[in-house]
Amino acid sequence: ELGWPESVPYLDRPPSPLEFYREWVSPNKPCIIRNAISHWPALKKWTSAYLREVVGSKVVSVAVTPNGYADAVFQDRFVMPEEHKMPFKDFLDIVEKKVTSPNVFYVQKQCSNLTEEFPELVCDVQPDIPWMSEALGKKPDAVNFWLGESAAVTSLHKDHYENLYCVISGEKYFLLHPPSDRPFIPYELYQPATYHVSEDGSFEIVDEKTAEKVPWIPLDPLNPDLELYPEYAQAKPLQCTVKAGEMLYLPSLWFHHVQQSHGCIAVNYWYDMEYDIKYSYYQLLDCLTKTVKML
Repeated sequence: ELGWPESVPYLDRPPSPLEFYREWVSPNKPCIIRNAISHWPALKKWTSAYLREVVGSKVVSVAVTPNGYADAVFQDRFVMPEEHKMPFKDFLDIVEKKVTSPNVFYVQKQCSNLTEEFPELVCDVQPDIPWMSEALGKKPDAVNFWLGESAAVTSLHKDHYENLYCVISGEKYFLLHPPSDRPFIPYELYQPATYHVSEDGSFEIVDEKTAEKVPWIPLDPLNPDLELYPEYAQAKPLQCTVKAGEMLYLPSLWFHHVQQSHGCIAVNYWYDMEYDIKYSYYQLLDCLTKTVKML
């Protein structure tokens, strides 16, 4: 009834700024855009050999977990990854399975890690997406670089950003929920904690005792526990695969769960959302959902 599509539609070319704002941003609808990044040198240049040559021994931030889930609910905690600082070439050795490890490694630090930690690579992509910047009247808040193992999974969550997610190599698998599915998606408060590697190589979970509890989604949309969360049966997820050379427009406040092919490389652009009437509607829906559950 709200006009959500049954599948994520494709555009064969990047739209004009006005067209994109009118047809996609304003109605808060996702789409996959082809031929939007076909001119990027990264599509041909970003091989493992090239990344070794350009980034090489530089020390970068790598998220490490025992199970592939960073920033996710585990053992009644909201657990964040251990952040390793390691030479990028050593990380590539793990991804290429030249070195074996029982743990899961993922370059996924946000906070504009492409420009902050990998400035050598910016010239192979773009510092922003011009037609998006013109449509929104602003530059992106962050440009992020992603590279990791297939076991690395992003748990179901939402962001307050207009997100342009560009796949350079491999594939990303998205499961999406529109903001209107909020009444069917469970949130609970969790003690924040962080994985730490013990001396014997095993992981322990260490509570962040001074931090406030974090609202997060405990449900796994790939294997939902409908006995525990029966409302989720009414939700209507969309699933899509974003292939190399394609760009996903993921609107603000859409819930998303993400998987990837092994060694997938991607760059995404976060543009701050407008806190307009759509945000007010979402806040109303969120408050009503919480109130009903308290009754």
